[in-house]
Amino acid sequence: MSICTALSTTVDRLRIAATVCAVTIAVASTAIAQQDLVPAQNAMAGAQVFGDKGCNQCHALRGLGGTEAPDLAQGASARTFYDLAAAMWNHLPAMIERMDERSMKHPTLNERESGDLIAFLHSLGFFDPVGDPDNGKEVFATKGCVSCHQIGGVGGVVGPDLGTTGRSVAPIQVATAMWNHGPSMSAMMEERGIARPRFSPAELNDLIAYIEVQKAAISSEPVHVLPGLFGNGARLFTEKGCVECHAAHGAGGHEAPDLAGRGVSSSMLGFAAAMWNKAPSMTAAMRARGLTPPQLEAREMADIIAYLYSVRYFTDPGSTRQGRNLLQAKGCTGCHALDGQGGSDAPDLAGVRRLDSPAAVIAALWNHGTVEGGIPSDGSWPTLAAADVANLSEFLETTSRR
Repeated sequence: MSICTALSTTVDRLRIAATVCAVTIAVASTAIAQQDLVPAQNAMAGAQVFGDKGCNQCHALRGLGGTEAPDLAQGASARTFYDLAAAMWNHLPAMIERMDERSMKHPTLNERESGDLIAFLHSLGFFDPVGDPDNGKEVFATKGCVSCHQIGGVGGVVGPDLGTTGRSVAPIQVATAMWNHGPSMSAMMEERGIARPRFSPAELNDLIAYIEVQKAAISSEPVHVLPGLFGNGARLFTEKGCVECHAAHGAGGHEAPDLAGRGVSSSMLGFAAAMWNKAPSMTAAMRARGLTPPQLEAREMADIIAYLYSVRYFTDPGSTRQGRNLLQAKGCTGCHALDGQGGSDAPDLAGVRRLDSPAAVIAALWNHGTVEGGIPSDGSWPTLAAADVANLSEFLETTSRR
């Protein structure tokens, strides 16, 4: 219970740790589980993973917890999932050594636990700098949100009270809400003579921070932080009509930009802002073609984002070719085979399965070092940069989809 007590005093802006405490008391030692392959994460379950796996014995959260490893809630700059995976991989030998000194069991992670843990770290601001709620309050007023929405009892009543909706304000959920409600909000603004605002990623981050500290209800929704399922996203890209205007590698409509290889910002905040800023032109183009702008659920948005990752709309995904070459350059083929060529002590990396998501790759990288003999004793453990993990992930995820 110590980690829960500590969290409840330090993560008030999300009120999530208090819920973790309540849930832990209610369920005692029963794990909070979700079904496999659900493209959402549970930050509360991730907090339990953080404690159950012993992470809190070495790592602190906002100054509370272990002191032998970095504080994981002190993110000062934007970091990606690949930065996290690279850090976990590079520090595995030292972490395993420290666990052995303490006679600790080497914990393993499955894909579900990995995703939940990432959602928990996301809630603490590990990946993006925490927004400024004071600036967010100003954004809420100057952008005209206050004319229709309330927060903390201040504002209009045309739209829902953003402080009591009980919904998650993770960027994917925000992007979904901005897309679904954009047309009706635009019409309401026009009717009331309110100029439709544009948001920068920083402004949206501050606005989210303001909403978070004001929220009077805990979200009951699953948190969508990582991209969802590639296959579902490819199907939805067609079913929801995106393909009517957008192409990917030339396949699809040509009235809007080809989304493959765009290399735009990898930030989900940037994506959420774009879904709002570009909604008027996109909905107008769809209506001109006789199409009804589709409604999306958060899980569907997560799946479409996974598909966009796969066609390199974002900057994070790496190169399949470079990932394959890296396996040889880093000495992985000394133990692993690659298309039947190389070592025979470990599985063939060209035939791996179920590594088709960032959460699965991160779990696999971590588990590699926790098995007996997983870390060589001769100091030959290779280090990886975030870009290396992106390339390896692209290769492994592509191989898993075959």
